[in-house]
Amino acid sequence: MQRVAEYNRLLICHSKSFTIILISLLAGIGMPASAQVTPPAGNDVTTPLHLLKPDYPTPYGNPGIENVKKVLDRVYNYLDASTPAAAIDSKTKEEITDPQKLNNRVAFKPGDFRLTSYEWGVTYAGMLLAGEATGDKKFTEYTNKRLSLIAGLAPSYAVLKKTNVQNLSPIHSVMEPRALDDAGALCAAMIKANRSGLHDGIRPLIDNYINYISTKEFRLNDGTLARNRPQPNTLWLDDLFMSVPALAQMGKLSGDRKYFDDAVKQVLQFSQRMFNKDKGLYMHGWVQDMEVHPQFHWARANGWAVMSMVELLDVLPKDHLGYKPVLRQLQAHVKGLASYQDGTGFWHQLIDRNDTYPETSATAIYAYAIARAANRGFIDKFAYAPVAILAWNAVATKVNDKGQVEGTCVGTGMGFDAAFYYYRPVNVFAAHGYGPVLLAGAEIINLLKSNTLEINDSSLQLKKLLGR
Repeated sequence: MQRVAEYNRLLICHSKSFTIILISLLAGIGMPASAQVTPPAGNDVTTPLHLLKPDYPTPYGNPGIENVKKVLDRVYNYLDASTPAAAIDSKTKEEITDPQKLNNRVAFKPGDFRLTSYEWGVTYAGMLLAGEATGDKKFTEYTNKRLSLIAGLAPSYAVLKKTNVQNLSPIHSVMEPRALDDAGALCAAMIKANRSGLHDGIRPLIDNYINYISTKEFRLNDGTLARNRPQPNTLWLDDLFMSVPALAQMGKLSGDRKYFDDAVKQVLQFSQRMFNKDKGLYMHGWVQDMEVHPQFHWARANGWAVMSMVELLDVLPKDHLGYKPVLRQLQAHVKGLASYQDGTGFWHQLIDRNDTYPETSATAIYAYAIARAANRGFIDKFAYAPVAILAWNAVATKVNDKGQVEGTCVGTGMGFDAAFYYYRPVNVFAAHGYGPVLLAGAEIINLLKSNTLEINDSSLQLKKLLGR
């Protein structure tokens, strides 16, 4: 009996020891030796909880000019290598450098992207702005080389046309635009390049483009630019960008206010039909003959709209009757957009539907437009600069080591059902992402140059000097 009692006593002692050891081991897993002695007591009295580091999904805070420039450099390196500035004989594959030797087999040297697409008009503008913001001439030269190449082929077009193979010309859409997509973005970029000193034969191309936009593109009875697809008398929100920046730039270049008048008219008449005042967002498409106008607030189209207003206000004389209405419209749109920004910094493919995917090109456009509007004083920079910075930090995570932009929706028509927008593919060869990333990075650099950012009470703020 005594032996049984002794055995039970020893068993209890060993069990207690094992339990103490087990608890100690579990408490020490993943902790440094110095932290295993006494667990820190943490509560609202003993610990400054507001200093705990948040688990942000994207980088938070000031990205720094050098880091932004590194992203722009990666994009430049990829695009410079993947979009050669050269013409070749499509049969022999030999480069054509002598304009006198142009023939009906002339083509651009193959690359990843088309040099005469509207997306590349945005890229040319982005390269120009990146050159201004960084002082690095390689960005400017990227645009100048390719626009000069396009202009250099123009004199041969009349010869090619006589051979009845003009449709094979790499600049067919430049010389004979048939849609706003062919004309607007490239025209605006050419005017910007021309105003900054590029004169290699591009003025005739500018005049040809602006003539198409002003006199040949289909319009509704009140002069609103429209298309007859996918339905008759359809407004595409995208067409604000395919027209307004070119008209605005032409007004600045020529001094003729009729171009400003037309640009203002487009913004206001599109907005009257397509802007949802309650949400602060635009619908993607509007069809004149529909009794009901389905509202799909597609992100990139809203980007084209907000960018168009910013670029118009950049050059629109302040005494123009349309200045204040366009400014109010921009402010209403920015307010609406900011309210839908995701905590990751991105906006979704359908802005007001968070179960659609985060989309890179639209987020980059918003970063650019909001930063530029803040830099120009169109909107309250203290309220909106952090929105633009957060957006840029998100976009920067989508530029891979090769300089390719990930997460960009491919080219998109107009739909009237949710599935169409929800399941549009994304692809690194979606050209729409590159110009917006260049524009965004460049304008963020301008924002960082002219403002002091600080982490104030844990959040990113623009520093405001007292008394100012």
